[in-house]
Amino acid sequence: MFRRSALVALASVATPAAAAPVAITVQGPGGEPLAGAVVTIEVPGRAAPAPRGAYLIEQRDIQFQPRVLIVPVGATVGFPNRDKVRHHVYSFSRPKKFDLRLYGREDTRSVVFDKPGPVALGCNIHDLMSGFVFVTATPFAAQAGTTGRVAWTDVPAGGAVMRVWHPSIRAPGNSLSRPIAVGTAGYATTVTIGR
Repeated sequence: MFRRSALVALASVATPAAAAPVAITVQGPGGEPLAGAVVTIEVPGRAAPAPRGAYLIEQRDIQFQPRVLIVPVGATVGFPNRDKVRHHVYSFSRPKKFDLRLYGREDTRSVVFDKPGPVALGCNIHDLMSGFVFVTATPFAAQAGTTGRVAWTDVPAGGAVMRVWHPSIRAPGNSLSRPIAVGTAGYATTVTIGR
C-alpha cells in the first residue's frame, strides 16, 4: 500500500523540460553580422526574471551609453547625466511614455519599465541623441555583438517563438518573429535581415 501511494505521488510530480543549447546568428542583407540586434526566445510558461541590481543608461559625451539596454519587465532604469550640459530625456514609445525634464550634471532620474517592448529614447535638447531600453518578458534575451551571434545553453526543448529586433529592420516594431522547435540536441539558425 505504501509503495503504491509513493509511486502515485512521484508520478504526479512534473518533470522539467530538457535544457538545450540555442544559437542564433543575425546578419544584414549582404551577409555582414548585424551587431546590436536583440534576440529573444519566448518559451510558454517561462516568465521574465525578477529585476536585479542597478540598471543605468548614462548620458555621456552627448550620447546614451549603452545605446541599447535590455531589462526585464518591472525594472527601474536610472538616467544619470554625466555631461556638463543639461538633458531632457523622453520617450513616446507605446510600452512606456515618459518625460524627464531638464536636469544637470550628476543628477539622476529614474523610470520603471512595466510593459515589454522596445522603448526609443531621445533628448529634447540634443536631437542626435538616441537610444533604446528593450524591455523583455522572457529570461532568454540577448544582444548580438560584433559577430551577430547570441547563444544560450539552457533553453527548454519544445516549441518557442524567436524574435529579432533592430532599429534598421523595416517591419512593424522593427522586429521579425517566427516559431521555432528546440530539440533536445539544441537549435541553431542564421537570420538574414532585409531579404
